[in-house]
Amino acid sequence: MRRRSLLIAVPAGLATLAACGDDGGEGSKASDSPSPSASASSSAPPPKIVEGPLPEITKGTKFDQKPTVAKGPGDPSDQLAVKTVIAGGGKSIAENDFVVANYLGQIWSTAKVFDNSYDRGTPLALQLAQGSIIEGWRYALTGKKTGSRLLFSVPPTWGYGEQGNEQAGIKGTDTLVFVVDVRDSFNAKSSAKGEEVAQDDTALPKVGTNTDGKAPSIEVPDTDAPTKLVAEYVLEGDGAEVGAEDSVLVQYKGVVWDGGKEFDSTYSRKQLTSFSLQQVVKGWAQGLTGKKVGSRVLIVIPPKLGYGDSPPDGSGIEKDSTLVFSVDILAKM
Repeated sequence: MRRRSLLIAVPAGLATLAACGDDGGEGSKASDSPSPSASASSSAPPPKIVEGPLPEITKGTKFDQKPTVAKGPGDPSDQLAVKTVIAGGGKSIAENDFVVANYLGQIWSTAKVFDNSYDRGTPLALQLAQGSIIEGWRYALTGKKTGSRLLFSVPPTWGYGEQGNEQAGIKGTDTLVFVVDVRDSFNAKSSAKGEEVAQDDTALPKVGTNTDGKAPSIEVPDTDAPTKLVAEYVLEGDGAEVGAEDSVLVQYKGVVWDGGKEFDSTYSRKQLTSFSLQQVVKGWAQGLTGKKVGSRVLIVIPPKLGYGDSPPDGSGIEKDSTLVFSVDILAKM
């Protein structure tokens, strides 16, 4: 069984990455309708990848522009039709990577848009893993490069299956059309790439600045722990600031102040973690709010903003422990 992240402060588990609206408008809420992260066909056999037929993008033809897509021409393929509209020159995307992308989804037969991320102003971030995303996305994006715009059609077999998705207005017979602008991708070896910030305060832990995907060192000083929250840049990125209600994709390592023993790490699990800042301990939520994507942040959390006298069973954290984290903010959602 995969070890559950110790950061989560509520029993609901990790936050759903995708936000998806009724009509894709600016007022849509994350809970209004499903996104590609809701998979209903993970047991389907692999599709054949074919070139068409596919509808035409009539407006918004540049990368990361909201597209307008024509109605599907005739009958769609019963396989996965994929076209690279704009070939990116970035990293190759592998299965199980997390991708950050803007996208629009519509129904082939009617051209009805059931979701798009462009109007929300926040790209989607999700993992290309079986059971985490509809299979059409997993097969269409794997092997492509970041910076690419993809146009593809997904028949029910690799979409939402025979049951469709009533909430999104998708029937069990509907083939779906997607335009996806892949901004970036991340895997278990990803690191923040920001500029180094001087760590001059000898009363605070010193965090390693390596960006090779390996866990950074955390050197805890032989002094009393601070009684207030500390959140300082180790590497300062140039991305957007994280808001208090955002979800983030991170690499992190956590140690206890007394003794410096590691108790949790995405590096040791070889698995990135994503969550909403509304679902984690207060020290994490407060420490990451306002920090920039692409940064590595030192967070020192006093007991009152951590687990206090009720640490998770089996975590190795004693009651009233001060916790020290190195957090790489890879993306926000």
